[in-house]
Amino acid sequence: MSHLEDYASIVGPERIDVIRALGARLAGRVIQNINSTAVGGGVAEILTRMTPLLKELGIEARWDVIRGNERFFAVTKAMHNGLHGVPSPFTEDDRQVFRETTKANLDHVQPWGDFVFIHDPQPVALIEVIDRAKHFCAWRCHIDFTDPQPDIWQFLKNYIESYRAAVFSAPAFARPLGIRQILIPPSIDPLADKNKDLPNEVVDEVCARFGLDRCRPIITQISRFDYLKDPVGVIRAYKMVKRHLDCQLVLAGGGATDDPEGQKVLDEVRSEAAGDPDVFVLFLPPGSDIEINALQRASTMILQKSLKEGFGLTVAEALWKAKPVIAGAVGGIPLQITHKFSGILAHSIEGTAFWIKQLLNTPRFASRLGRNGREHVRANFLITRHIRDYLLLFLSLENKGNPIVL
Repeated sequence: MSHLEDYASIVGPERIDVIRALGARLAGRVIQNINSTAVGGGVAEILTRMTPLLKELGIEARWDVIRGNERFFAVTKAMHNGLHGVPSPFTEDDRQVFRETTKANLDHVQPWGDFVFIHDPQPVALIEVIDRAKHFCAWRCHIDFTDPQPDIWQFLKNYIESYRAAVFSAPAFARPLGIRQILIPPSIDPLADKNKDLPNEVVDEVCARFGLDRCRPIITQISRFDYLKDPVGVIRAYKMVKRHLDCQLVLAGGGATDDPEGQKVLDEVRSEAAGDPDVFVLFLPPGSDIEINALQRASTMILQKSLKEGFGLTVAEALWKAKPVIAGAVGGIPLQITHKFSGILAHSIEGTAFWIKQLLNTPRFASRLGRNGREHVRANFLITRHIRDYLLLFLSLENKGNPIVL
């Protein structure tokens, strides 16, 4: 397990000193995170790495996960899609399932921390049972709120406005609310298995295990199998490129316990890829971080062709490895990529195919994109900055927005 001091050589000792000074102001306090899954997705990854580091600061950091049945997660997946602007039915029965599941969770998830930090829509209704005179409560949104479906948004807004603050990942996600709104982008951990340096022998072994040829260009998209990640569109862009240039395509990822659509998307991806030995569709089990790291490091370039995106941590992961990235110009991705400086922003299947060909034909330009992207991530999207921002958030809640003096 990493310690705060281990990050000093990456971000500088001064930033670690600031984190320790902020942490000292919250020593002994209980910060309780609540979300809907312990495995799969960026929220779980961030909390897995951040919780021990908060404890190192003397903060009692806890993490609870709500439970739900298949019907509940079908409802919350529809909500998720609707909040991303994808038309989704949301009936009174759906609302009732949501409310009843919240009540059922009170048997094993009791909001009791000094600071209660609720992540995403699934547990948002827990605010109704929290004594807001005793607990400082904030709601953290990790998804793309650019164009939410009005009826779903209104349903959630009734809960959100009972919190003391709402935290979003990008300025475009801010909504008209009667509470404070705070911008805190997510982060990656450079010392996690998914991002740490790997010996070339490990990269070779992983590529050999999956049948990849490192002597030929490899184009990779790492993400869960979700319609909003557009994996079928990635295959179609690859097919346009393959008519002109030799290359291989890797679509690798897993699922999340709160996403019931994953298997259907995976089946459609396999159908689209059928018959092409240079398309590798890899469904990876939880804990495949070394494999994901190796696949990214072996790749000539990385794609993240999202149609909607809360932030897109796979973009930051790829940029950290100094890889050229082509990604959808949606959600929080433009915070990470300045077009033609730290990566490429694409708007269509055809545009994605065009830029793949451009980068394959101009390796020096591709390499410069990767180097610029790595430094941008170092400055803005590492876990040390994220911890600092969260500590400042908790202190501001406690101090009712008054200036904080260290």
